[in-house]
Amino acid sequence: MNLEWLEALRQIEREKGIDAETIIQALEAALLSAYKKNYTTEEEARVEVNRETGSIHVYAEITDGETGEVKEEEVTPRNFGRIAAQTAKQVILQRIREAERDIMFDEYHEKAGDIVTGIVQQSDSRYALVDLGKVEAILPVSEQMPGERYRHGTRLKVYIVEVRKSSKGPQIVVSRTHPGLLKRLFELEVPEIADGYVEIKAVAREPGHRSKIAVHSHDRNVDPVGACVGARGSRVRMVVNELRGEKVDIVPWKEDPADFVSNALSPAKVKEVRVYPEEELAEVVVPDSQLSLAIGKEGQNARLAAKLTGLRIDIRSESQLRDERGGYTAEAGEESEAAPEEGYEEEVEEEVAGIAETLEGDEELGEDGGTPISEQAAEPSPEGGDEGADEG
Repeated sequence: MNLEWLEALRQIEREKGIDAETIIQALEAALLSAYKKNYTTEEEARVEVNRETGSIHVYAEITDGETGEVKEEEVTPRNFGRIAAQTAKQVILQRIREAERDIMFDEYHEKAGDIVTGIVQQSDSRYALVDLGKVEAILPVSEQMPGERYRHGTRLKVYIVEVRKSSKGPQIVVSRTHPGLLKRLFELEVPEIADGYVEIKAVAREPGHRSKIAVHSHDRNVDPVGACVGARGSRVRMVVNELRGEKVDIVPWKEDPADFVSNALSPAKVKEVRVYPEEELAEVVVPDSQLSLAIGKEGQNARLAAKLTGLRIDIRSESQLRDERGGYTAEAGEESEAAPEEGYEEEVEEEVAGIAETLEGDEELGEDGGTPISEQAAEPSPEGGDEGADEG
């Protein structure tokens, strides 16, 4: 009987991947619990399972009444095997389930941030359940692509966002909208990325509609954009098919922020870019014919470029910039014309004030024995008066 259950432990170890020592330790704890429950004793006891023969032994510390010495003796009951087996069965099964859950958690916890292939089991208004083989994952509505239907039996690739422990095993949350999904898909399809020749520097997504990725080559002989596109678009087509038709723009990454912003606004052609790093702002000037293309439908192209570069992007056409500069020139002209008039008025006021001071000074001279100018103009000269009399 003992050899039979040892062989059963080895079989569990092979099939479940659980260490036999873990099960034996759980068995010893369960047998000790069963012993204390069925055999009332105050002595300290322990249960030992022989790893070679499978025999079970119970040892207890017994105090010698004469000498007071504590000795450990075997106290295994005769019918202990049958009672212990019944009591320990559920405990052992529980430990096995816990060990399986721990193994499962460790396995998928290492896969967080990676993609796996699963099959849709069921779907409702709250979430979809995806079978990953050993465990089921949850695909919440917030992580589902707009317009994508998840029918039973549909095979798809998902991105593992989070792995949490729970009483029922690992709880895995997956996504179809995460930017990491797009990045991992290109890593699977493009050998140059897996080999380290090409690197994906940035990803921006509007799931189900359009995405942009910025790529950089560490080898001068490898074109990063061409490597991701593939012969006749074969590589990027595989990614687009997996994402149910989501368009993907591939642009070269540049260390210079101005060049990177210019590339990020592709397919629009940019004339001028000014970057203000402290404000995290980029001012872009495009030809009039390229304005709508640079902004995109409902601002989509500009939004994706902003996400890709991490900058706020302000786009203006050449005519808009010209009108703004013209307005500034007109205002400056009006200010320059107004300035001389203000200076002329000041000069006139100063001149009038000077004349007034002169008049006041003349009046003060009249009081000191001189004749004020106003009185001099009013009084006739003495000679003039005599001549008038003679004529009369």
